[in-house]
Amino acid sequence: MAWNSASFESILATILAALFAVAGVVNLAGRGAAKRDFARWGYPAWFQLLCGALELLSAALLPGQQTRVLGLTLAGAIMIGALFTLLRNREPFRHLAPALIFSALIVVTVAFRG
Repeated sequence: MAWNSASFESILATILAALFAVAGVVNLAGRGAAKRDFARWGYPAWFQLLCGALELLSAALLPGQQTRVLGLTLAGAIMIGALFTLLRNREPFRHLAPALIFSALIVVTVAFRG
């Protein structure tokens, strides 16, 4: 199989979809560290559920060629909000690193869209 930018983009989108699906499930479960973090950041309980639902929606949109731009846009918006929250609350780098990795994957995927 010859590798081209379209196939690499699809692989990256699939990886992103899996990551956002896991994040969405964690937030929708509404337990543990995620629940404590949202409360510590001053967000109401429903906001964690909204974030989880949006993460799952993004995950569902990313694999499809026709819906990928919308999925990337939504994922990017989610990550802007997450990074803003983490920086505003002066979270340590270990909390910031996953958000930076998710964001970098979004940027690289967009770059491969050409």
